Formats: sequence, C-alpha cells, structure tokens
Amino acid sequence: MIYKDGKIVYNKSFNNMTQKQQNAGKIRARVQGVEDEEMLRDFNDTTREKIASASKWLTAALVMTFIDEKKLRLSDTVGKFIPALSKAGKGNIKIWHCLSHTTGLKENALRESLMAFQKLKTMNEYIEMVAKMPVEEQPGKVFRYGNTGFQILAAVMETIAEKDFETLFRERIAEPLKMKNTDFGKNGLPLAAGGAWSTPQDYMNFLTMILQEGQFEGKQIISKALIQEMQKNKLTQDCIIAYRPDEAGNWGYGFGEWIADPPLAIAPRKDAMPDSERAMLVSSPGLFGSFPWIDNKNKIAGFLFVYNLQHKGRQERYLSLRNITQTVFSN
Repeated sequence: MIYKDGKIVYNKSFNNMTQKQQNAGKIRARVQGVEDEEMLRDFNDTTREKIASASKWLTAALVMTFIDEKKLRLSDTVGKFIPALSKAGKGNIKIWHCLSHTTGLKENALRESLMAFQKLKTMNEYIEMVAKMPVEEQPGKVFRYGNTGFQILAAVMETIAEKDFETLFRERIAEPLKMKNTDFGKNGLPLAAGGAWSTPQDYMNFLTMILQEGQFEGKQIISKALIQEMQKNKLTQDCIIAYRPDEAGNWGYGFGEWIADPPLAIAPRKDAMPDSERAMLVSSPGLFGSFPWIDNKNKIAGFLFVYNLQHKGRQERYLSLRNITQTVFSN
C-alpha cells in the first residue's frame, strides 16, 4: 500500500508461494486451528498477521503520548518509576536509552530471549529478569537491538497510568487511529517490542499519522516536535554497535525507527542525548518481512505487508521498493 496526497495511490496483492511455502502454511494452519484455505488466502487490506519488530514504532508512539502530557520526560531515569531496577544498579537508564536500544544491558540472542519471555506471566516477573541481566557498557555507549528497552518502557507506562499496556495502547493509539484490528495479542504478557498483530489498513492509518506530523483526521495524536524527535539519529560515531540485524546494514536509529542514510548524531555534552537533523527515510521492518516506511522528502507512506522468514537481501529489496515508489509517485 502506498499513501500520498491524502489518499491511497497504490494497493495490490501478490501471491508467489512455492509448494514448500504452501506446505509450511498448511502446517501453520493446523497449529493455529484454522482451515488451510484461510491460511493460504491472498493478503488484503484487512488480513491480520504478526508484524514483529514493526511493533516497536507503535510502542514508541505510545511513549510519546505520555511525554506530550508531561507525565514522562526523555531524560527521566527508569529507577524513578521502577525501584527494583535501582536496587539492581540499573536505575540510571533513561527513557531515551530504552527508546534507542542503548540501555547498556546485554540481553540474550533473540530466540533465547523470546523463549525466556514466553515463560513469564507478569510485568513484575519481567522486571525481575531485567534486574539480573548483565551490564556490558554505560547507558548510551552501546547499541544492542532487541526487546529489553521497550519492555521496560511498557512497565514504566503501566506504573504511571495504573493500567495494563494493552489497555494503554488501545486507548491512546489504536482507538484514535481507528486501528480496529491491531493489538498485542490480548492473551499473556504483551511483548512491547515485537508482539503486535495488525492489518495493512490499520498500520497505514498509523503511518499517515506519522507522515502528517502527528495528525489523524484533524486530531493531534502526537505533537509535531516529538514526531520529529523520533526521526533523529541517536547513534553517535563512537557508539559501539553490539548487535544490529543484517537487514539494517549501516542504518542509524531514532525512537522505534531505523534511519536510512543517517544524519550525523552529536551529543551536546557528555552523557547527553545525541541530536541530529531529521531523517528523510525512516522505517521499522519486522522479522517476518513487513516493511513500513515514511519518505519525508516526497511525503509518501508505504507498507509492504508479508509473512516470510527469509531475510537474505531484504535491505536491498526494501530500498529498491522505496526508490521505485519515489520515482513513480514523487511530484
């Protein structure tokens, strides 16, 4: 789906599944207890599927609503809200560190991390796990893409609002943006960094809000200043890159968003939040292949919605898709 000038200008589905992929789909259908035909049906505007790390953009936006209401500041420490992390020597991590994957905590590899997460039932149990995590560097000094920072943010928001994360997301993001079929699973402990389910139309509503400087159907969901702050690179040249997925290449990172051709990020003083020019291309692709993006230069929002674990060559395909849309739909 491609959005420009207030409307969807392109919307098309493709189905090139191999026999191997169809067989895998049938197995997945049995696991989920649905008919084969339903699992193998072509995607459309309302197809609901897991979006993995595209969830991070949604959670980052939710955090911005708390900052707009002055219930939270980017410079706040997590220990201010979660004493257990202060007792564990991790209370000095700031909100902006969590949003930019620079907490300095060394979480396990993705598969191991997710397996451990699935055993947890409450946010308090997760915080207990974080309290035991090893520290690899001071906050802000190392970038490790993962789930920890965003889950800490979910715990912080729950503490401030005295509501569960799923309710906060529904009230502050999903309902105002008419994302009727988007949630974080409804059952069990929600994974704030990668547990959302969504549809192409729902997620496009979110993207148009970002593209329109925080506005959706005349209502300001997030302030323009914070939309721009989310799209500024937070990775300085001396920031250690401990882990960045292959498909991200040398991209920078803002708040819940990868930044292509990242502007130079400079910290005004030691341990301060880095600043940069606003990025022209931002995205938050997920493990299963979905690629949402905003092209600020050409005022285009796009969403490739797919379920495919094959990640080889993804970044090249993503940038090729963006370049094609730029050529076709630029003014």
